[in-house]
Amino acid sequence: MNSWLNDMIQADVDLQQYNTLAIAARAAHFARVESRDQLLEVVAFARSRGLPVLPLGGGSNIVLTEDFPGLVVHLDIRHLELDEQEGAVEVVAGAGENWHQLVMATVERGYGGLENLALIPGRIGAAPIQNIGAYGVELRDTFHSLEALHVATGEMHTFSASECEFGYRDSVFKGRARDQYIITEVRLRLPEDWYPRVDYPALQQYLRDHQVDSSGLTPRDVADAVIAVRQSKLPDPQTIPNAGSFFKNPVVSPELYQKLKRHHPDLVAYEVGSRWKLAAGWLIDRAGWRGRMHGPVGVHERQALVLVNPGRGSGAEVTGLAREIADDIRARFGVELEPEPRFYP
Repeated sequence: MNSWLNDMIQADVDLQQYNTLAIAARAAHFARVESRDQLLEVVAFARSRGLPVLPLGGGSNIVLTEDFPGLVVHLDIRHLELDEQEGAVEVVAGAGENWHQLVMATVERGYGGLENLALIPGRIGAAPIQNIGAYGVELRDTFHSLEALHVATGEMHTFSASECEFGYRDSVFKGRARDQYIITEVRLRLPEDWYPRVDYPALQQYLRDHQVDSSGLTPRDVADAVIAVRQSKLPDPQTIPNAGSFFKNPVVSPELYQKLKRHHPDLVAYEVGSRWKLAAGWLIDRAGWRGRMHGPVGVHERQALVLVNPGRGSGAEVTGLAREIADDIRARFGVELEPEPRFYP
């Protein structure tokens, strides 16, 4: 092994500081990479030894269920370009850039398109995997393409929006291409013909409460509203370890929606085509889970959709609580809850 590579790859590293749930799993090997060339080298090292590879950025959307036996690659590839082009603004960012800081860099220059996604934790490389979304907007609305390393071959690939197969908090990287690629760069295109998207009830309420005239909103105005709403509902991972929204909002048939609505007139749901999207937080809250603790882990007292780990519990304790909640919701409402974060290994 090259001497610099030997210095870069560490053995037996505690991953607690690298995941926002503060789970104390360990990596057999660990490397922080700041460039694509460094990434190619460390992945080649893992490939030569038959080690599995786990990319890790901000660690805000992952549950480490046990120690990882391979190489954890901490992605810290940073570069950010904002380029005005005819009809659009092109954003090119390295996978290690902070997502919220990227959003604020765009709105502070008056560019719209990402403001509803402000204050989502994590780094840019993870955003396409999850197709992050909030307040009526998803990453795919402005996504253009990405660059990714194929772990098995060491080759670089470009993925278009269609090739990413985006779905609701989903992409090809959570499905058939799971664990096969490491994203190194993301390219977005922000429209010049921007208009504010503030029809989400929580944003409407905030604008009314603060007597904000929605007719003259700027991207920064919308970002500020989103930040205020998120801060009022969601705990800061630096203060209370968490992975944000833990469950997807389930989509159900009109028949099941009507049945639930008859028994629960205050059911929170949104029509999506011919189906209905239920508010997972409402279901969990109605089932009595909000604020409940199970040993070191629990459900946040202000937002039932967020599982917290103030006692620094294990991945098994986090997944155990999630399983109990999902089982209870299935028994009470006949609705399946699906976790948002990815579980490793």
